[in-house]
Amino acid sequence: MYTYDTLSEALNDLQKRGFTHDFNLTYTQIESKTTKEVYSPEVFEVVEVYRFEGMSSAGDNSVVYAIETSQGIKGVLVDAYGMYSDSLSPEMIQKLHFSR
Repeated sequence: MYTYDTLSEALNDLQKRGFTHDFNLTYTQIESKTTKEVYSPEVFEVVEVYRFEGMSSAGDNSVVYAIETSQGIKGVLVDAYGMYSDSLSPEMIQKLHFSR
């Protein structure tokens, strides 16, 4: 596992290491922003997780998930702490929270 001081440092390095897709959360899956492909929790794994805490505001807290799909698609998902927890399916919550 790598160690990063900032969110941007983590994102830049993950990009260099092949995590080139940018994922969005939906209620039951993640979606690639560029290809619009969707992936259910059964077909992706969280391979690395990094947590960042803002110095000045609790609103600056975030988590970066490095994700790989069963098809070999690698990308990142950036989430604010708990921001989407009420709008996710139980399967997505389990997949993301147990990866932390």
